[in-house]
Amino acid sequence: MNIRPIHTHADYKAALKDVSALIDRDPAPGTPQGDRLDVLTTLIQAYEARHFPIDAPDPVEAIKFRMEQQGLSVKDLEPIIGQRNRVYEVLNRKRPLTLAMIRRLHSSLGIPAEVLIAEATEG
Repeated sequence: MNIRPIHTHADYKAALKDVSALIDRDPAPGTPQGDRLDVLTTLIQAYEARHFPIDAPDPVEAIKFRMEQQGLSVKDLEPIIGQRNRVYEVLNRKRPLTLAMIRRLHSSLGIPAEVLIAEATEG
């Protein structure tokens, strides 16, 4: 199988090229090519996690994203956050989320609690 760890960016690019070629062939799981694809994908994921980490989203941006995803308006958030002015204060970063708001946002909209408890960024 001759697979090596991915140490450098050149190794990473070569692994991506190999995976692309294997995906085009669509190997069956459990075959030598299928196993190679599995192993290379795991190595690539590990390299990307180390070198290209993805930060958790800002809580307010996560709320806005979910609103956009589900076609929600400020009025739709009133039962979750509070009166309209409070919703605007949260969305404009004038008021922090309370624990009760975090719980309701998590249960109502499915936003992960660890995202909602993070510090909101300015701006």
